[in-house]
Amino acid sequence: MSVIASARQQWLANPRRDLLAGTVVALALIPEAIAFSIIAGVDPAVGLYASFVIAVTIAFVGGRPAMISAATGAMALLMVTLVRDHGLEYLFAASILCGVFQIIIGLLKLGRYIRFVSRSVMTGFVNSLAILIFLAQMPELIGANWQTFALVGAALAIIYGFPRLTKAVPSPLVAIVLISGFVMMTGLDVRTVGDMGQMPSSLPIFHLPAIPLTWETLIIIAPVSATLAFVGLLESLLTANLIDDLTDTPSDKDRETRGQGIANILSPLFGGMAGCAMIGQSIINVTSGARGRLSTLWAGLFLLFLILVLQDWVARIPMAALVAVMIMVSIGTFDWGSVLKLRSTPFQSSIVMIATTATVVATHDLSKGVVLGVILSAVFFMRKVGKTVVVEEIETPEDGVLRYRVSGQLFFASADVFAAAFEHHGSPRRVQIDMTDAHLWDLTGVAAVDKVVFRYRKQGAEVEVIGMNADGQTLVERVGRHDKSHLPVGLSL
Repeated sequence: MSVIASARQQWLANPRRDLLAGTVVALALIPEAIAFSIIAGVDPAVGLYASFVIAVTIAFVGGRPAMISAATGAMALLMVTLVRDHGLEYLFAASILCGVFQIIIGLLKLGRYIRFVSRSVMTGFVNSLAILIFLAQMPELIGANWQTFALVGAALAIIYGFPRLTKAVPSPLVAIVLISGFVMMTGLDVRTVGDMGQMPSSLPIFHLPAIPLTWETLIIIAPVSATLAFVGLLESLLTANLIDDLTDTPSDKDRETRGQGIANILSPLFGGMAGCAMIGQSIINVTSGARGRLSTLWAGLFLLFLILVLQDWVARIPMAALVAVMIMVSIGTFDWGSVLKLRSTPFQSSIVMIATTATVVATHDLSKGVVLGVILSAVFFMRKVGKTVVVEEIETPEDGVLRYRVSGQLFFASADVFAAAFEHHGSPRRVQIDMTDAHLWDLTGVAAVDKVVFRYRKQGAEVEVIGMNADGQTLVERVGRHDKSHLPVGLSL
């Protein structure tokens, strides 16, 4: 596909749906950006400016069309201590350094390794996000009056019922407009977006962080920046995987990694904080029909238009309508099949999924849950692969001669199984070990071969290892501990 054709596909394949979906996203972004600013301990303008700058930037430089990036709760939680102890200017500097780290990671092409995150971890990640999105709506419902609950119910009825009439307009947008109009006409006493905090009234301006450029400053911000970079990329790349699955289209993980870095450098230069991909807003965007970059660009631009030009009207939008949208996102995000199929799913996969979900929900930290899930997946994988090495004794008509055939993967997890599979009694004159169907991976595997060879040598036997591939042979020659000067009567490769 030519560059022009690719650009047309990514930007103008379905502009009407992209613009409508981006409108819904922009409306839903406002209360969340304000809430995340409050979490971080900064003015609401910081989160709103960040959401505008990041969304617009990532529309051009990101690797996943239709994915929404902005200020997020996961990142905001990591900023609390820095803002409290050192102030907003240090947060701006930490956000810039976070972007630099992410660009370096992108240039090293490390983003592609997100594919090593197993499906079970992905399911746990998605389910935990769905639960957290739902729980985040509880403050708006706990202690609310009956009118709020009625409005949420009515909005949900519109969201799920309107598509039966037509899908030309995203039902969440219809719900927001209708519920807002009803509240404005009746004057119901319910919480509105304006109750969340004061919105800015001017365009963001260019601003360099006012901090001393010293080694002490770097020591203060570097740990926070590194954590922000890791958590931001983890959430962004996992969200990209999810959108890949939902749209059945690929994304460029390395480009996305670099794009997140560029966006996080520009955001603080215009008064915003670091951010990353938002799973909830991305789901809203895609389920509303968006597939192109135009939706992300419009979400950012329309967000700025809303807070600067229409802020009086936006402030009157009832939170109940936006809560209903997020509840819809929560229900649609959760993988209900993963629960229904727990009995038929392999036990180890279920453990990984449940552990990931429980850890994220308990800690409200995506990185802890995903890292735990990846570690559990690796442990279970190594245990499984470690049992796949097979040593078979081949019958031979010659007395005093033992022949073995080895198949499978020989590395640190299977080394003990390999060594224990040989009989070390009797007095064989000669031992032949055929490793044609085996692969030697690491130092522990070499040590296991040494162990078997030395035991037979102590019994006075000649040992011959045959069929080892070139990589394994090179590894043995480099780090093997056996006496290579005795290869003709000992180990031959």
